[in-house]
Amino acid sequence: MVLMLPMEFLAPSSDDEELEFSDQIAQLALDPITTVFEKPADNERQHLKALFVKGRVDGQPMTKILIDGGATINIMPYAVYWKLGKGDQHLTKTDMMLKDFEGNVSPVKGAICVELTIGSKTLPTTFFMISRKGTYNLLLGRDWIHANCSIPSTMHQCLVKWVCDKIEIVSGDSSYVIASTEADTYERTRCISGEIWEKDFLKVADYEIPPIQAVGSDEEF
Repeated sequence: MVLMLPMEFLAPSSDDEELEFSDQIAQLALDPITTVFEKPADNERQHLKALFVKGRVDGQPMTKILIDGGATINIMPYAVYWKLGKGDQHLTKTDMMLKDFEGNVSPVKGAICVELTIGSKTLPTTFFMISRKGTYNLLLGRDWIHANCSIPSTMHQCLVKWVCDKIEIVSGDSSYVIASTEADTYERTRCISGEIWEKDFLKVADYEIPPIQAVGSDEEF
């Protein structure tokens, strides 16, 4: 991967040579296609929008899908799970623990693997179920982002992803403007999503995933 940044990001050269660039862009050379992020105007980048997209879950339309690179795993509120026509009998038991905003650790209700379609690509995706309602219908964390070979940009409000050897750009759903922050950093994880699993018990230690903070609120769904 080759990254080209605008001139103002470059350190001055020792011999004061002037470097010239024709455009103010960030260029990603993603073989075999190059993707270009244009530098947005000030009025276009001065926002705190989270990146929401639309998609399908097992063929059913879904809105308010939050892509959050600060989250480790994928979250589905139980209210959304119930509206998909699923019950407790479809959940897989798990030892995953979540940490709330006050630092309290609590278990999730279970895990489920569904067919999630974003853009033209469908990926088996693992979600962990929480009891509380959220400001989102689904939260996609780094587990899905990396398994899906995606580059989300909250500033540009789009999702760049590989589909085989081609690049696809999925525009964000601008209907929802919610700021979300998660400070924890996790360095060693293995994607759960990207493969179909059939287990009686999903042991998160197999994927080196630590307890995380679930992003959400008590706002009505």
